Amino acid sequence: MTALGVSLLMVGAIMVLIEAHVPTMGALGGPGVIALAVGAVLAVMGLGGGLALGVLAALLLAGAAGGVMLLTVGKGLAVRRRKIRAGPESMIGHIGVVRNWTNSTGSVLVDGALWRACRSVLDDEDPKDLHEGDEVVVDHLDGLTVGVRRAEEWEQIR
Repeated sequence: MTALGVSLLMVGAIMVLIEAHVPTMGALGGPGVIALAVGAVLAVMGLGGGLALGVLAALLLAGAAGGVMLLTVGKGLAVRRRKIRAGPESMIGHIGVVRNWTNSTGSVLVDGALWRACRSVLDDEDPKDLHEGDEVVVDHLDGLTVGVRRAEEWEQIR
């Protein structure tokens, strides 16, 4: 019984540590906390301690591991709520200026870079109405092509 208890303690500790480094929102840490608690009861009882001492050890270990879990899950949720700040996806919502436009495609200057552009699917205006110098908003990305729509008056930089 002692070997099983120590094994569960080791597995539980490893699962909680993995949860701290690879946030799975509790999928690994929750069972790890349970393994720590059960392992503590089995290890203490296997070494000759009473049930009360085993439960006390389990509560202490589960409380500490549960605190680590709450901190880890809280930080993981906070990271998921953050706005994208790097990479091409961060350009969505940025204002650009049309450099040239023919039919429904052209090129736009966004954040100092020239991008191939097409009209947004959500834009119901005439696709030929964009002209050089018009301000547009990046609506979506499709590979290296940005989807744009005409910037509304409240979105324009002036």
